Amino acid sequence: MSTGAETLALHAEALRLELDWLETVLAERFRQHFADSAADVSAMPPPTLPDGSALAEMVTRLGLGARERLVLALALAPHLRPQALDLFFVKNTHFDRGFSEFGGTRSQRHAGFLPSGETAAFLAAGGNLAERIALLELFDTRHPFAREGIVRLDGDVGGEPQLSALLEVSAEALQRLQSGVWHKPDYNARFPAKLVESALGWDDLVLAPDTLDEIGIVRAWLERGPALMNEWGLGRAVKPGYRCLFYGPPGTGKTLTATLLGQSAGLDVYRVDLSMVVSKYIGETEKNLARVFDQAQNRRWILFFDEADALFGKRTATTNSNDRHANQEVAYLLQRVEDFPGMVILASNLRGNIDEAFSRRFQAMIYFPIPDAAQRLCLWRNLCRPERLGDDIDLPKLARNHELSGGSMVNALAFAVLQASCEGETRLAMRHIEDGLAREMRKEGRLS
Repeated sequence: MSTGAETLALHAEALRLELDWLETVLAERFRQHFADSAADVSAMPPPTLPDGSALAEMVTRLGLGARERLVLALALAPHLRPQALDLFFVKNTHFDRGFSEFGGTRSQRHAGFLPSGETAAFLAAGGNLAERIALLELFDTRHPFAREGIVRLDGDVGGEPQLSALLEVSAEALQRLQSGVWHKPDYNARFPAKLVESALGWDDLVLAPDTLDEIGIVRAWLERGPALMNEWGLGRAVKPGYRCLFYGPPGTGKTLTATLLGQSAGLDVYRVDLSMVVSKYIGETEKNLARVFDQAQNRRWILFFDEADALFGKRTATTNSNDRHANQEVAYLLQRVEDFPGMVILASNLRGNIDEAFSRRFQAMIYFPIPDAAQRLCLWRNLCRPERLGDDIDLPKLARNHELSGGSMVNALAFAVLQASCEGETRLAMRHIEDGLAREMRKEGRLS
């Protein structure tokens, strides 16, 4: 058996033992419920897990007791052993419906049972009111389940009982326990952010010296900032996390810089899609943002908000309910950004578009200007392969005569390459690049 297969088998064995225990406890709880047995479910200890399994590591690291492990196993069951929960489909013959104390609901797709907080209370507490109340602490924001984003009660239950919400294990925890590898969420309606990566490196980033110096400070914080604050006695006074504003014209390297910061520190960078976050419906914007911040809370991600004006813009004088709601959204964002323990980077074309309440809380506000002639020449040389350039191409002249951002230069060069290819050319001519530059300037309204 290969090492990878052996590792998967180890994780699977740990989960099998835990689910076997869950089934044993479930059977005993049902006997106790229907036969009024005096059996003590709490006297059925959880199994000893194999060393090296992801589940054993999680139990040890978070100090999970029998009650936590039982709730976690219940949340895992629909994914790994759905038939174990078929017991909950038994009907109350007196009323021709399910038992209220079982909670949960029937799944619409796989026809299995989906447990709720009520199901967890039935399993862990039975009819013991004190134990039922104590169970609520498992869903408190300070509990490891919430802090680590492992298990939660999903959904807004409105005026219904708190424990009526469905019990959910996160996709990250599920994959971790099955494979030992943390799942990286992909862009979808429930997670409106996308992992951004780049094949470029720091040598490809051409910026003004002042901008590079500022970025160097941000890199230093990523490498040793929290430890340094504690070492110098500032840990208690300085809020956790780091908040930056990148501002300047489009195409000047803001997104690439954020990506490279993550790559150099070994952190994932997630760009939040504001079109999926902002909603006209009251409360939906905050809910969408909460999904991103909740998943990122303990994952050491960098959250990157591009074109942040749409979400972090200035608050206005309150003249109607829409203004009041918009201001509430900004206040909510301010609180989440300030409490986030990792790095948050906001990007905007104009510094003045960002609400002053955010500005006061940025540790760094970094300006990304249009590159000067020397920087543009460096960019042209980085972008162009010498063997593909015609004899008439004068890169210093292009750098002097055309004031463009790096992004616009890339677009112009891409157009030039396509044009040359359509003409059957294997090398670029000056006219190809000039046509591409003229096209970019028309897009920016600088050429009629």
